[in-house]
Formats: sequence, structure tokens, C-alpha cells
Amino acid sequence: MAQQRRVQLSTQRPTSTVCVLGTELSLDVCGSAPKDAIAFHVQGTPGVKLYVVHETQIIKLPSSVGRWPLAAGAEVLLAMDALSKDVGDEKVRISYFREAGGVPVGRAMLYLTCVEVSLDADTTRSGTVSRTLLDKTTWTWGPDGHGAILLVNCDRDDPKAETPDNRDTAIRSYADLKDMSQMVLRTRGPRTIFTGHRLVLHLDFGDADKVGVFYGGNSIALEEYKHVLGGSKLTYTVKPSRHQEESIFYVEGLAFPDIGFSGLVAFHITLLESPEKGLLETPIFTDTVVFRVAPWIMTPNTAAPLEVFVCSVDGNEDFVAAVGAVAEKAKCPLTVCPLVENRQDRWIQDEVEFGYVQAPHKTFPVVFDSPRDRGLKDFPIKRILGPDFGYLARQAPEGTSSLDSFGNLEVSPPVTVRGKEYPLGRILIGSSFPRFGGRRMAKAVKEFLVAQQVQAPVELFSDWLQVGHVDEFLSFVPAPDRKGFRLLLASPSACYQLLKEKQEEGFGEAAMFEGLEGVPKPTINEILANEGLRKFNNYVQSCISWNRDILKRALGLAEPDILDIPQLFHGDVAAGAEAFFPDMVNMLVLGRHLGIPKPFGPLVGGQCCLEQQVRALLEPLGLTCTFIDDYFSYHRLSGEVHCGTNVRRKPFAFKWWHMVP
Repeated sequence: MAQQRRVQLSTQRPTSTVCVLGTELSLDVCGSAPKDAIAFHVQGTPGVKLYVVHETQIIKLPSSVGRWPLAAGAEVLLAMDALSKDVGDEKVRISYFREAGGVPVGRAMLYLTCVEVSLDADTTRSGTVSRTLLDKTTWTWGPDGHGAILLVNCDRDDPKAETPDNRDTAIRSYADLKDMSQMVLRTRGPRTIFTGHRLVLHLDFGDADKVGVFYGGNSIALEEYKHVLGGSKLTYTVKPSRHQEESIFYVEGLAFPDIGFSGLVAFHITLLESPEKGLLETPIFTDTVVFRVAPWIMTPNTAAPLEVFVCSVDGNEDFVAAVGAVAEKAKCPLTVCPLVENRQDRWIQDEVEFGYVQAPHKTFPVVFDSPRDRGLKDFPIKRILGPDFGYLARQAPEGTSSLDSFGNLEVSPPVTVRGKEYPLGRILIGSSFPRFGGRRMAKAVKEFLVAQQVQAPVELFSDWLQVGHVDEFLSFVPAPDRKGFRLLLASPSACYQLLKEKQEEGFGEAAMFEGLEGVPKPTINEILANEGLRKFNNYVQSCISWNRDILKRALGLAEPDILDIPQLFHGDVAAGAEAFFPDMVNMLVLGRHLGIPKPFGPLVGGQCCLEQQVRALLEPLGLTCTFIDDYFSYHRLSGEVHCGTNVRRKPFAFKWWHMVP
């Protein structure tokens, strides 16, 4: 339905107004009629389409009816299809008649100027701005959806700047402009009409801290681009150029979707008519375009690796070299964070999570900085933030716990659950549920993850662990069949079953931790005879089984999609569980190349039986297993290979706006 505006007429003097292309004017024929008039006749110049609304019918003119009764509800509608060449070059005349009178008792003249005013963005999601018949005031999901998309401009294109680009109100480079979405104002028609009218670009007060708008006028010089909307600036008067019909604005996102912010932002262009001096301007037309701020998206272990990160600290030289060797096999660059930047903090998985943002015109990685803030707290903003590499962070004013570290933040590969598709996977976080009390992820982080909408989070039970991270009992690896991946779960039951088999084969005296100095070396017989250890691992297995059932329901998995990785834990219920030997599910996944914590299991026939079992499970999937010794440098400090590494991965091929949350 076309936008419609009511126009008052007068028989005392001519009326002039603007008709915006694509809109309708409703003429108040009754309000301007002389006292004794009972009928009217309407006629217009060729550029005006006229309709009479009579007894709920709409009759296009000219018609066989010459005069129309001035009944209650009588109305004349008009529209124009062509732009005016001059001001007031089209007109409509309303003639009023008394009963059976042949001479009009009054006439109302309306002079019309047709102009085009249109505010457009990339609502078709093609990467370019074009005119469209789509409803610009709405935003819809799905492959047939429409609506413009905005990126949070959270990278730092100017190396001299100290903060991300979304924290200033300046354009520092042309690269900065390329991160923004274009919004185009088109104004066509007689240019002199705009001297008596004002065009105002505006946004709602509640959106002002979510976006910034820049405008350079007719210039392409960087210094000419000014911040015109956002923050305290709610309106901007646009002065159309005499020589250009388009004004291009550049829009940046300042904030990601979050609690209280759906991600939708509306911009409006309003044409104001200037009445007689001393009176307020009157709005006569408004066009609106809606953007959605793109969500932050995580990538799963199964996505192709682009860059591996590891920290160099005192005593972990062999570990860094081993990680580098696996990265080299995967043909993946290795970035080593030096001691001066990590300040003896080796847990880079806990400090940051890599993801990305995407719009039709641009995609770039964004690092999410956890509220953990230990030795690595400055690394992401000082070393990772840069041109086309964004940064975001959330704080925990209520105080942090171990569950706020991002070893407790994972995402599944794409899944379909009872017909519902999750083409970008589902985020997995650990909490104290179903236990009352205990530790939980910071409210600000959890609310942020939920607000992104595209990777609906699943809450798992991880508070039974001393550290409390989901990566201590699960991982995902790529697979050539079924769903394209396998879920790996740590399994005390599988470990006891394996050790029992080896005992029955006559290897009961084979010991753990051979080759490690100063480490107790329990035999298979001793482990199986340790009732306290078995009882505790029964408890651990019940916790993991609880999560197994949640994951099967939430990810639509069947038993063949899950592999049980033999693993034992020790500790107590109050303090939490820790891995008894290096935790093999806490692995580095680089395509088909896996860097797995070396378990130092009992040697059977000269081979570690735990390594043999893991190879037997994973190598048939086309995966190669490299076991990395992290015993003293990570395991004894309550972490493993995955905890000590991080990976930036290739974004999904699937476009997030094609999904239906």
C-alpha cells in the first residue's frame, strides 16, 4: 500500500504541494467546499492520475460521471508517475456546484510538483545498493529474506590508533569506509523545490549509541567525511547537490546484538515543508530503511584452520616445537606469543575465542576477549586487533570464575535436530546445572552469546571438574561420513574396559608414566584394584553421561556419531575432577591432523595401549594422530594441548542471514 498524505484545499487561494513519486495524495474535497455546494467536478493535467472514492468504490477518472455528490466520506486520490520538470507544472482543479446549478460556486486549485525522495541500502543482500520493491521497513530471515546488514566496525585500520574504529568518530582510511555499509539518498526533481523544503536524516534515540553515520558530500577526500549521526546526533539536514542526484552515507555498527538490543536499527529520511514564516515545518513524507547488525559467529574444530596460536613461556620450548610440527603438517601458519606479551600466561585458549562477522560486502575475523584477564589480557588488543581483524570483549562486574575462561566455550559443527537446522552449529557452554549453586559463566557473556541468535547455546554440566571447562571432556573431529564429524567424549568406562582387557591378556604389571622422572608409576593391576579411584570415576562417568544425553538431544546425535576416548580422572567431589593422565580429548584439531596430549599409558608390546586405542578409533576416519608431550609443561598445571593453543579458522560458507533462528 502506497504511503498516503491528506492535503487541505482552499477556494480562496491556490494551494501548492509536493507529491513524492510512489505516494498518494488524498484531497479533502469536503473541507474546502462552499456552504451551499452539493456536488463537485475534478479534472487534472495529463501527468496526474485521479481517482474518486465514492460509496467505498474507487473510480478512476475520467469517467462517465461528470459530477460527484459531496457526501460524507467523499474523497479524491491522486498519484504521479513522472518527475516534474518545473515547480508546479501539474495541477488539479476542483469545481463545486449547487443543486442543478450549471455555474461553479467555487473552485479550488492545486499546483503539484513531483519529486523522488528515496533512502536505500543493500536490502537484497547482493553487495550493492539498488532500488527495490521490497519492504525496506522490515527485515526477514531465510534464503528468500530481505533487509540490509551492518557490521560492527570493531577492527583498527589505522595502526596509529589506540582503539577499535567503532570507538571514535573519525574516518582514518579508505579501508575504514569499506568496513561500513552504504546508505544512498536519492533526490530527483526540480532542484529549486528543495529551497522551500528541508530533508532531514534521523534515527531513533534508542538506536543512537548503536550506530554511526558518516557523510562526505560531493568529495572523496577523507578529511571531508564528517560524523553526522549517532551518539548525541539524532538528526542531520541534507542539502541535495544541484549536480548529483545521490548522496552516499556510510554506516558503521557500534554495538553487537545483546540483551536489550535485537540488532535492528532504523534510519529515516523526512521531507519537511516550510509554511509561512513563524510556523513550524510540517513533515510531508518519510522513507525508512532497516538494518540488522551482523552477529559474532564462532567456528568449530572441524572448520579449516587458517592460523595457530601458542604461547612461549619458560620451559615449554619442546611443546611449542611439537605444536609447530603439527601446524606444518597441516600447512597452517604458526604465531607464537612471546613471553614479554604473555607474561607467563600460557593458557591462550582460555583468554580468547576467534570468530568472525559477515555482511554481503565484507567478512573479517573478530577475536572475543574473555573477562578472565590474566597475563594475556593485553595480547588480543595489542597484537591481534588490526586492519580487518576485529576485537570485542565483555566484562563480569560480579566477578569471574574459571567458567568464564573460553576453554568453557565451544561450538558444534552444523547439525539438524528433529527437522530444525542449525547450519552454523550450536554454542556449548558449561555451568553448574543440574547442581544448585556452584559456578556459572558470567551473565554478560552468556547473554551476549544468546543474543547473537544464529548459534543457539546449549548449557552443559561442567562444574564437576576442578577447572570446569567443557573442552576437558569433549571435542569434535571431522569425519567423511554420517554428519561429517564425530563427537569425542572422555570416557572412564572405556578406559577401565581397555585396562581390564590388557590385564586379561597378561599385561597387568605394565605401568603408567614410563620415562617420566619423579612421577609415581601405577600398574594396570594397581589401577584396577584402587576402589577409591574406581568409585570416583563412576561419579565422573555419570556426569559425562548426563552431558552425553543433553548433547544427543540438542545436536540430534545417535550413538554412532559419538566416540568414547579412554580417560581417567582423580580428585574428589568437593574440589572437582582432574585428568589422571593427560586428557586426550583436549586436543588440537587442524583438519585431518590432530595434536593429542600424550597419555603415557601402559606399554603393551612396546606400544602405549591408550595411544593404540585412540588411533584405532580415529585413523579409520582419515585422521592422523600426533601425540604431544605436555605432561610437565601443561598437564601438571591442570591443562592440556587444546588449553595451550588457539586456532583462527575459515568462516562458514553458509551465509548467516539465510537461516531461520
